[in-house]
Amino acid sequence: MQSYLDFEKPVADLEGKIAELKSLAAADQAVSIDEEVNRLSSRADEALVDIYKRLTPWQKTQVARHPQRPHFSDYIRTLITEWAPLAGDRKFGEDSAIQAGFGRFNGQPVAILGQEKGNSTETRLKHNFGMARPEGYRKAVRVMDMADRFNIPLISFVDTAGAYPGIGAEERGQAEAIARSTEKSLELGVPNLAIIIGEGGSGGAIAIATANRVLMLENAIYSVISPEGGASILWKDAARAQDAATNMKITSADLLSFGVIDGIIAEPAGGAHRHPDAVMNNTSKAITSFIADFAGKSRLETREHRREKFLAIGTTFS
Repeated sequence: MQSYLDFEKPVADLEGKIAELKSLAAADQAVSIDEEVNRLSSRADEALVDIYKRLTPWQKTQVARHPQRPHFSDYIRTLITEWAPLAGDRKFGEDSAIQAGFGRFNGQPVAILGQEKGNSTETRLKHNFGMARPEGYRKAVRVMDMADRFNIPLISFVDTAGAYPGIGAEERGQAEAIARSTEKSLELGVPNLAIIIGEGGSGGAIAIATANRVLMLENAIYSVISPEGGASILWKDAARAQDAATNMKITSADLLSFGVIDGIIAEPAGGAHRHPDAVMNNTSKAITSFIADFAGKSRLETREHRREKFLAIGTTFS
């Protein structure tokens, strides 16, 4: 069942009428509804395109958080074969918020990292809503070490509101674990690609998003703090999250203009949650391009490319 966001009400109304007509036709086969259904479907499609052409930063935040938006597990299931997940950081335990392992993309071995939010109450609790603890980032470092040792490209799927801020996580060295993961990302001799598929929140995201190439889905967001958190700090009022989202410049278009990201993966009107197959196809093309672009680079060239990329952020604007 389609879940609608507040600003999608015109589309919800039209699609509700279509559902009513189809229900009526099912009860009475003599009723012809094709013409009216086609007319309403056309209006709904037009409304959806119009709405998504002028999304505000806050509305994009809502789309990025949509419960039906494809998650890490969906990308693995669709794009990766021979997926072999690894568990544990070999120090404390397993953290299911970060998934890590190896598989094949179009036949080529790749290392994979990503945050998994879950798509039901049970899986959301299991994955802690995609908010990793220190052992998750130490597991990520472990997989990065293996990828580097065996010369395997690394792909990260980023989708988290941020690292878990619980007392236990802080006691086990949350900040240090994030810093070590970021450090390891920077020193890899193999090319790494980060794709922000939903939320890219603060250090929890950048720990696995410090890559040679950083891409964002069109309706994803990437920020140092959530709009609600930013509003609480700036105006002492979380209700001003819409203002914060606008002022923080968290959308893919803003971040591309600042040089923080390297490209945008298009989403059809209606977002990835309505068109998962199209988004998977666009993501596959982006990964293919990345692998081809870095195929001939030496380990030194790969490190230098990453280093220069991050040193250049903030020095020029397009």
